[in-house]
Amino acid sequence: MAKKRPPTKAKRPQLTDADIPVVGAREPCPCGSGRRYKACHGRAAAHALTELVQRPFEGLPGEGDWVALRELVPAATVELPLKDGLPAGVPSVTLATVLPMAWPALRRDDGSVLLGLQNDTASGDISRDLADTLVRALEADPGTPVQARRAPADGPRMQDLLDPEGAFEPVVHSGFEFWVPDPENAAPEVAASLERANAAAIPTVKLSGVDAAYWCETPDKNHLRWVMPYPEEQLLDALARLHAAGRAGLGEGTRLVGSFRAHGLTVPVWDLPSAVTADDVEKPAAEFAERLAVALASDAPLTADERRARGGLTNRQVTLS
Repeated sequence: MAKKRPPTKAKRPQLTDADIPVVGAREPCPCGSGRRYKACHGRAAAHALTELVQRPFEGLPGEGDWVALRELVPAATVELPLKDGLPAGVPSVTLATVLPMAWPALRRDDGSVLLGLQNDTASGDISRDLADTLVRALEADPGTPVQARRAPADGPRMQDLLDPEGAFEPVVHSGFEFWVPDPENAAPEVAASLERANAAAIPTVKLSGVDAAYWCETPDKNHLRWVMPYPEEQLLDALARLHAAGRAGLGEGTRLVGSFRAHGLTVPVWDLPSAVTADDVEKPAAEFAERLAVALASDAPLTADERRARGGLTNRQVTLS
């Protein structure tokens, strides 16, 4: 009777973590361990994808405007300069607040790219998700949209792709006609999406005299929402000093009503009378910026009135993201 030979184990190829591709959570891990992906190399990938980046636009030119276009502005576009220049066949790359049918990106027939900013993202890092979409849009066939997907955990971020010295100059639009070169001859589904989007758009204007401040018109009153780059605690102290001194307004009938947090920055909000236009608030906003700079520079302890004012501002603070 022949002797049984002990089974031999085939040597598995030695893969580094960087070589392990992303697969479904319940599929066998590509490393060959025999475990499911989610219980093996998927753990680190899942952590990287869900870990929230508090300031995803930090380090980009115009961080405040990135936040505003993501959270506040209905219709706007910005030309994006790439660090390595535009690839052959891509005449331009344009960031847009939103695209038809909520596409993450679109490669137009002429080869130009539109990148949507207000889409849902699969990870906790909006910058990485946007960069993954942009890379795929640059390689897409002209005339095709780019679909959403889970970005690789080690993929580039927008900070890696954009020219750090490039300007970030948003153009605010009254509607979404920028979606298509010829709106009157748009495809039916695009035309319907355009009509719905235009009907929901709130009239918005970017102030020219200060950074990242946006006036908007609503049925009952107008508002100014101003994305500010200062540390939150320091900014709230400064706003409290001005509020307690009666110097936090932007003119007669205006009122600082609170603030909200968005992507790691603080956004003070003022109520404005419905008759106050964006042009009307330009000079008061510039004057407020000067008062705020003085208040930010103070390190004196808050007075009792200032502490009460700060408590009121903090109680009315809302976190958007």
